[in-house]
Amino acid sequence: MNVTTNSINWFEIPTVDIKRARAFYEKVFGISMHETEMMGMKMAFFPYQPGSGKAAGSLVQGPMHKVHQDGCVIYLNGDPDLSAALEKVETAGGRIVMPKTSLGDFGNMAFFIDTEGNKVGLHSQK
Repeated sequence: MNVTTNSINWFEIPTVDIKRARAFYEKVFGISMHETEMMGMKMAFFPYQPGSGKAAGSLVQGPMHKVHQDGCVIYLNGDPDLSAALEKVETAGGRIVMPKTSLGDFGNMAFFIDTEGNKVGLHSQK
């Protein structure tokens, strides 16, 4: 692996109800997501800049994508301070399962359960 590139280049968060999940993530992060259908799946894309080298991803509703709280966890970028996103989780329909927690020199992290039942991490430098 080239050490100058990200180790993650794409992620997918499973959904049961793509519209509900999209509304949740748009509210929590203050973003707009483009929704489409392809290969028998419904998808809503997180904003990204092609060619930036940064990881991109989407919400996905389809037969091969199952919601689950245990297993792999992705951490979404909460910079500059994850508190801004975390304070919107419950009003958007999610549930905080680990509050903002210090990682010392490595910033802060938190966990929430989204509207679909996925456990998702947040990370920020502050």
